[in-house]
Amino acid sequence: MSQPVAGALRFTKMHGAGNDFVLIDCRAGCVIDAALVRAMADRHRGVGCDQLITIETAHSNAAVAGYRIWNSDGSSAQQCGNGARCVAAWLRRERSDLPRHFVLDSPAGAVAVETLDNGNYALHMGRPEFRPARIPLRVDAEAASYTINVAGETVRFGAVSMGNPHALIEMDALDDASVQRLGAALQARPEFPDGVNVGFVQLRSRTAIALRVYERGVGETLACGSGACAAVAILVRAGRVDRRVRVSLAGGDLDIEWPDDAAPVRMAGPTAFVFEGVW
Repeated sequence: MSQPVAGALRFTKMHGAGNDFVLIDCRAGCVIDAALVRAMADRHRGVGCDQLITIETAHSNAAVAGYRIWNSDGSSAQQCGNGARCVAAWLRRERSDLPRHFVLDSPAGAVAVETLDNGNYALHMGRPEFRPARIPLRVDAEAASYTINVAGETVRFGAVSMGNPHALIEMDALDDASVQRLGAALQARPEFPDGVNVGFVQLRSRTAIALRVYERGVGETLACGSGACAAVAILVRAGRVDRRVRVSLAGGDLDIEWPDDAAPVRMAGPTAFVFEGVW
């Protein structure tokens, strides 16, 4: 069990499709602050990760455990699909008696988990929220897409919340996407008072897309689970893709399904244990 031991923290390094995490079991109590997160997330002087996730005691009767999320810059996050799958795999390794279906408490609400036969995990990530005030996005009215000036050019994007805010820009070729420049510039726009995760998508077919995501508090990551869900939700709503889509990211593939507008988005993908350590 990862808990404070004589002033030290036991941790587990994991990744989901290349999106990497430090997991710490805080159910017995531990103190996590922004300075500690930044130190552990440092890829040169620390462990290195996109996010640090603490496993917490469940606060609802239905859940087996909860989790909290910190970005590598020390800021907090509300949801992380790849991280939630890693939490599920960590708990199953600890508790072999867990049922195939169980629930986790996340900062954004309950997350239903399904253990798949291939060792992957599927999550119900909640229903997409397109109302601007709930993203939050400061605009006059809800629309299928929005246009603003970003870094000296006019950018058209879709926007949605998957428990955290996402914007999506469609590109003809991701190799030409100015991910760093446009991602950072759009995050800084006052229209997104809480910042935003910026996705860059290339459509390959109605059932396959390629995606890069510039995340809040992290920068570009090898994969973003909530970003994959957001991209599919925005594209389904625009009539651009079917309701089951394979999303290819730099770190691997995720399978996203949005059965209907009233249903939660389902995300399925891999997890991997990298190493254990003590900080």
